[in-house]
Amino acid sequence: MLARGAALLTLGLLLGILVSLLVGAWPAIEKYGLGFLTSSVWDPVQEEYGGLVMIYGTLATSFIALLIAVPVSFGIALFLTELSPAWLKRPLGTAIELLAAVPSIVYGMWGLMVFGPILATYVQKPLQSLLSGVPYLGTFVSGPPVGIGILSAGIILAIMIIPFIAAVMRDVFEVTPALLKESAYGLGSTTWEVVWKVVLPYTKTGVLGGVMLGLGRALGETMAVTFVIGNMNQLNSLSIFEAANSITSALANEFAEAGEGLHQASLIYLGLVLFFITFVVLALSKVLLSRLKKSEGARS
Repeated sequence: MLARGAALLTLGLLLGILVSLLVGAWPAIEKYGLGFLTSSVWDPVQEEYGGLVMIYGTLATSFIALLIAVPVSFGIALFLTELSPAWLKRPLGTAIELLAAVPSIVYGMWGLMVFGPILATYVQKPLQSLLSGVPYLGTFVSGPPVGIGILSAGIILAIMIIPFIAAVMRDVFEVTPALLKESAYGLGSTTWEVVWKVVLPYTKTGVLGGVMLGLGRALGETMAVTFVIGNMNQLNSLSIFEAANSITSALANEFAEAGEGLHQASLIYLGLVLFFITFVVLALSKVLLSRLKKSEGARS
């Protein structure tokens, strides 16, 4: 009975959050409809709002973060479970987990004061010099060399989510039965073949869960992104160095000062969009897992 009550309470809280977001965002939904998602205008003076810039910034930074964090986390987990000396496993694993305890605002300050100038000087300027005049690629790295923008925010997010993904991957790799791995080694498999053909198929659910945990952390991060993304509500180009904005940064910067009416409703609409994005990501992960299980059944 208590377990059922806890489950129903969780479901009720989720529905309550969804209903409150819908009620708060209804004036903006009524005026803009789905056109809010495709409009890049954000002008509180003229009472015109569109969420495209924030949605793009959220998705782009999260994609960059996953692109960097997943292979790095996989390498960390592989080293800790298969390659690391026994005396190094515990201190190295503890050090990686401690990165998750660093407050996000510290990451943001470090990104703004230290990492941003390094990125601008040693990455952005050389790339712009190298690709100057090259179609498409030149535009891809354009922008003022100030060290803040989508790429900077994505890299900071990657550093923040690596401890979460790596810890989950390490834990699920360790639950793989030793008999399976020893049998593969006995047949002459290399370490990479054991991981790719034995460990990953056995632990794919946990690995995907760790990746989704990291993605959820990246989608919902606020303060670190606010420091380094630039907080500009315009989309001048698709450069990875261009200053932009994210849904969480817009909410953090504007919600306290937003007056009642369309401005506040539009910000709540952005929160509703973020809620929907998170739901879609989780649903896609479930569909992917179900397809993986079906393909296993077909092979067997």
